[in-house]
Amino acid sequence: MEIILKEDIIGLGYKNDIVTVKKGYGRNYLIPAGKAVIASESAKKVLAENLRQQAHKLAALKAAAEERAAKLEGVALEIEAKVAATGQLYGSVNAAKVAEVLAEKGIEIDRKIITMRDIKQVGEYEAVVHFHKEVEVRIPVVVVAENAPVAAPAEETEETTVVENPSATVETEVKAAAEEETPAEA
Repeated sequence: MEIILKEDIIGLGYKNDIVTVKKGYGRNYLIPAGKAVIASESAKKVLAENLRQQAHKLAALKAAAEERAAKLEGVALEIEAKVAATGQLYGSVNAAKVAEVLAEKGIEIDRKIITMRDIKQVGEYEAVVHFHKEVEVRIPVVVVAENAPVAAPAEETEETTVVENPSATVETEVKAAAEEETPAEA
């Protein structure tokens, strides 16, 4: 079944695209939800006329998307997450978390235009931001362990002595203290 999309649907197409979907998906979800219309001959003619009239608006939208994409060039994210002893993350890192970290850097992006798999392990991944059907940016995402043990520098470490028999050490200290007191009295 051919339909004309009325809005962008990630994974299917963009607004004003003519796509083919299964009948059930089109008739039971997309059309009743107002996300698409049936691509009849008259609907295709109306779409072509609308696209012709909106060509300059579409060019402006693409230029704005390219500007926003330019702000993300060279951006790499490092996200800290709590990790179990097995290496699994507690929870996951997803598009919402990536949008939150970008917002902290001063770049506001809707989480709905970010696509990525949910991350459940520490490592290097990639998030894709779809600004326009012809403009997308790939952002490297590095997930690191928040609670990883950090090795202390050699200068700051104190030497510790391992005592195998603590009662023997106490007895030795008591004898040493008694010997110190004895010569003082004499």
